[in-house]
Amino acid sequence: MDDLISKKELLARYGISYGALYRWKRMGLIPDDWFIKKAMPTGQETFFHRQAICERVELILSRRDGSGTGSLEALARELAPKAAAEPVLVVDSVYGEKRFRVAELRRITAINADGQTRDLTEQILSALTGKDEAG
Repeated sequence: MDDLISKKELLARYGISYGALYRWKRMGLIPDDWFIKKAMPTGQETFFHRQAICERVELILSRRDGSGTGSLEALARELAPKAAAEPVLVVDSVYGEKRFRVAELRRITAINADGQTRDLTEQILSALTGKDEAG
């Protein structure tokens, strides 16, 4: 776990609050999939890949100024095209929206009320990439 940093350690290292971290997440400054949940003896804890999150927090802190969130909103817009360039599967439910990059998908299965399953992986990947997975 040397390449991971805990949320607690990250907050202490940079002197940022829990609220600021999650505000940056909502703004799109820190991607949702960077939040890695792990079961620990003390309960569930959140970790990040150390290099990526430290570089991002340092970038955010360097762009933050005393005039509110304006510069952070501009930074979120700058970072957004990079994330949008990769195909994403979006699942929107009553519990919120979850986004999955193509590289994260292993298998997509639909299960009907009778318990019958249907593998939709190839169809979804084909729709996301524009490629025929069978050929």
